[in-house]
Formats: sequence, structure tokens, C-alpha cells
Amino acid sequence: MRLYPKGYGGQRRDPEQVKRDGWREQGVLAVSADDDRLTWPERELVRQLGEKLYGKRAAGGEVRHG
Repeated sequence: MRLYPKGYGGQRRDPEQVKRDGWREQGVLAVSADDDRLTWPERELVRQLGEKLYGKRAAGGEVRHG
């Protein structure tokens, strides 16, 4: 007898795996503008794309919802 509903429990994927799967399976890219794996021009491109699609970030990098 299971003590949890189907689809719950088991191993939880780490955030990098979720992002990797999202890209490979759905073409969705989730990337931080501060990711150290990116060069400065790549981070700047991410920042510009984010601003074009979603507007400027709050001062100090605060996350705002709404």
C-alpha cells in the first residue's frame, strides 16, 4: 500500500535537471542573467531579452510578482 498519491514521492529533480528537461522537451529556456557559466556578452543578451519580453528588473535585483 502506498501512502502517497500517484506522481508524488520518489526522487525530486534538481533545478538544473528541470531546466535541462524543459529545454530539451519543450524548447523553454530558463537562464539566470547572473549565471557564471556565461560570458559577459551572453549575460548582456539574456538581460536584453528579459527586458524586451518582461520589462526592467526591480532595482537591486529584487523579485517582484504581479
